[in-house]
Amino acid sequence: MGCSERLAEPGAQPRPSLRRLEDVGPCRAVYIFAKKNGIPFEMRTVELLKGQHLSQKFLQVNSLQRLPTLQDGDFVLTESVAILIFLSAKYRTADHWYPADLQARAHIHEYLGWHADCIRGTFGVPLWTQVIMPLTGTQVPEEKVRRNRTAMDQALQQLEDKFLGNRAFLTSQQVTLADLMALEELVQPVAVGCDVFEGRPRLAAWRERVETFLGAGLCQEAHGPILNILERAASKTFLVTLPEAYPFVLRRISRIP
Repeated sequence: MGCSERLAEPGAQPRPSLRRLEDVGPCRAVYIFAKKNGIPFEMRTVELLKGQHLSQKFLQVNSLQRLPTLQDGDFVLTESVAILIFLSAKYRTADHWYPADLQARAHIHEYLGWHADCIRGTFGVPLWTQVIMPLTGTQVPEEKVRRNRTAMDQALQQLEDKFLGNRAFLTSQQVTLADLMALEELVQPVAVGCDVFEGRPRLAAWRERVETFLGAGLCQEAHGPILNILERAASKTFLVTLPEAYPFVLRRISRIP
């Protein structure tokens, strides 16, 4: 939902091109990972609610119309997890992100599989119901909203008990790709007044540890747009939703349980 396109500096060496939507967790995760690890890239922002992902120019890069999208020469990759793993291998990032140890890596895969089912779609719902859907004049029945909050509470409990436990971070004692993916999804409901960390001191302490590791400056840069989203929406400077994007919005609404 961003509104800018940042290009590589003049004279810079060729670098991977990263297309992202700044208000969506998977895109922020890839962006933070690249910045934290000093990975060079050319970043472009794609506005889904203006239908930019439907343009012929974007379709030539990514026929799946999904974000984030990584283009490295003729090589194109979608899905945030695949992009993170690719970047960690290509740029030989610190082992703690995606350990060489098979069992440690399997635990990360276990979390990421669960994340896709229980975190990704569920924790994005408050953003959709409070910010995006009003732009199109649509509403979600209150019953769905309550049911989704119950699903969020259940997932948070499983996140604490199964994946965090008594460790410093999810799956291990060091930050991994699992922590980065989880943090970016849990920040979204906080931005619209649904503080998922309230009353959960273990999870709140985990968030503080991850953000301390990433650094205050990088977190502020990456989280600023999403944490200010209600102000942006209220000021009427947030988005202009075009009819071409309505089918995308309606499909997303229909997937809310």
